[in-house]
Amino acid sequence: MNFEEARAQFPVLEKLAYLNAGTFGPIARTTHDAIVRELDRDYRDGRSGGPNFARVMELRDQLRQSIAALVGAEPAQVALTTSTTDGCNIVLGGLGLGPGDEIVTTTDEHFGLLGALATSGARVVVVSPDPDSIRAAVTSRTRLLALSQVIWTTGRILPVRELRQETGIPILVDGAQSVGAIPVSAVGIDYLTISGQKWLCGPDATGALVVTDPDRLGISAPSYFSQADYDPDGQFRPKPGAARFDPGWWPPSSLAGLLAALESRPSWAFDHAAAVAERCRDLLAGGVNGLSVDVVSPVAGERSTLVAFRPAGEATEIVEALYHADVHVREIPGTGLIRVSCGWWTSDGDLDRLLAGLPT
Repeated sequence: MNFEEARAQFPVLEKLAYLNAGTFGPIARTTHDAIVRELDRDYRDGRSGGPNFARVMELRDQLRQSIAALVGAEPAQVALTTSTTDGCNIVLGGLGLGPGDEIVTTTDEHFGLLGALATSGARVVVVSPDPDSIRAAVTSRTRLLALSQVIWTTGRILPVRELRQETGIPILVDGAQSVGAIPVSAVGIDYLTISGQKWLCGPDATGALVVTDPDRLGISAPSYFSQADYDPDGQFRPKPGAARFDPGWWPPSSLAGLLAALESRPSWAFDHAAAVAERCRDLLAGGVNGLSVDVVSPVAGERSTLVAFRPAGEATEIVEALYHADVHVREIPGTGLIRVSCGWWTSDGDLDRLLAGLPT
């Protein structure tokens, strides 16, 4: 599948310069068709009966296998969640931390991670998002590093695996802006959260959590999917593997949709996304209509697919004007930054439309 064929999977690109996969990725025809087929099946044949339930459980197993293959994990290490926020709450709820424990995080984390940290019971130590500051914050009381692999505000990449190795501290990695955007391996990562609707271009409210050693994490919010069997008083034997952390039922349309999205990714997806992000950075750094633009990321040699820049003007107004010009980007609240998401479907023409829409 060449670039033109791959890009043609997304009808929305016929209209929009879609540069906001950091929030929601575009939906491909194959994903749409898979979702519609399952909804039609439910509509025509109903949603009950043993064969139907068995088929949905098979879809869950297939999806677990596909997600595991994407990040180099085992299917038994994958829980199916509805978001990265789900994953963060599952981990922080299961660790059993208290006031004598510390968690090291950074100033630029998303609330999807921060909210879970705040309710963990541990003391949260907040430092700037650079490796030296993170290392320096580790003490004898540190029980967890909680970090984004790609910072959602700027697109900067943190060396999460190296930090885990150097400090010896378990790590929870927020993979919302990395999995599907850049090559990610779960090997050496204790907990990795995954978003399905962003860079993987799947349906809304889909995601996963990779747990290296499921037996060592407590179950703080059991669902029907957590148990292999249970007693009348609620005592239960957990399912083997990370399936014990599944928070609930996924509609078969969502399962089939995310499976289709994963299957439609071309082999060159990561290389193209990195190259087009670098071109976007270079175009912006070269100035827009003669005016300089403060490009924050990515820095040279960094393969992030998020490009953050501070425009010569009010970011909120510029993002709104671009939206009305069918160029979709994201403002980062409170920073004055505009964030551009460069995907494997992004063309040079999309970047040209972005630059043409910026104020002179």
